[in-house]
Amino acid sequence: HDRMLVINGVDAQTNSHTAGIVHNWSGRSSEGYPSLTALLAAHHGPDLSLSYLSFGGFSVTAGLAPFTRLFGADMIRNIAAPAFGVGGDKYSYRRVHFYPEHWNTISRFRNANIERLAAARNLSPRAVRNRRLYQAAISPEATEGLKAYAALIPSNDELEQPEEFSSGVNTYKSELRRQAQLAVLAFKAKVAVSADLYLGGFDTHANHDPGHKWLLGNLTDSVDFLWEYAETHGVADRLVVVMGSDFGRTNHYNVDEGKDHWPIGSVIVMEKNQLWTNRVIGETDALHFAHKINPRTLQRDDANGTIIYPKHVHKALRRYLGVEHSLGAQRFPFHNTEDFVFFE
Repeated sequence: HDRMLVINGVDAQTNSHTAGIVHNWSGRSSEGYPSLTALLAAHHGPDLSLSYLSFGGFSVTAGLAPFTRLFGADMIRNIAAPAFGVGGDKYSYRRVHFYPEHWNTISRFRNANIERLAAARNLSPRAVRNRRLYQAAISPEATEGLKAYAALIPSNDELEQPEEFSSGVNTYKSELRRQAQLAVLAFKAKVAVSADLYLGGFDTHANHDPGHKWLLGNLTDSVDFLWEYAETHGVADRLVVVMGSDFGRTNHYNVDEGKDHWPIGSVIVMEKNQLWTNRVIGETDALHFAHKINPRTLQRDDANGTIIYPKHVHKALRRYLGVEHSLGAQRFPFHNTEDFVFFE
């Protein structure tokens, strides 16, 4: 609780999954704006090899930065060491993509091709950008960064294993703890700036309570694990965690003991040693309808306040995280949007 700010009564203005995801994670109800994680990666690590990690969910970059969809540790190991092998001779190699002599040949031709492409004329802006990203991805700095990251990742037996639960009707699965491991180690290796962690299964139109009980418990335990793992690896003091969903669930059960879509939800922001934590901002009534909030006092204000929308959260986070005036944020601004002082 001493690291948490709960922003309650955030109105996604929709009951559609697609629109709710876009609105809550870009701050805009129509497509086209990037995620906050993309803005951070573009501003703080445009040339890092894995600046923006995504384990699922909304990962729209709007062309600001590439994202890496990371499905497992073996992908990183194989990319970091394409000529890696163990054994007495080259024929006893395991997990080999290329033998060293083959890799050296490929590298020589690749470097010659890069020089040829870089010298081409009349390139479109997209082609220039893609070639720059390609060069950055195979630069010595990126290569060494990937090797350092791969070296930090524990063996598959030591990685957190997926967790499952069956309610008798539905089966739920979570890999949040492993996602947290891989993200923290990428931060420690300084190859990544931001990461999207993902847990699905909350769309419980039937048999709501058993599913949400396990999912919310798993989410809570995984967030606790994330902070403990970040402390162990020395990155907790640089970590900001933002949690949310596409929207909430209805204020009543349906005939199948489930809960349907409801536009009002919440956002949780976490960080260590901040004066703005250990608070709840925003209100809903007993039926989960949002009240208007004064942007300056952060108190209920039915006369002069406003409903909190995702754009308010995103605008405040952009400012707090120092990307409000970045080139990416200027390309995708929030005009005519009140300034909520969530972090003051």
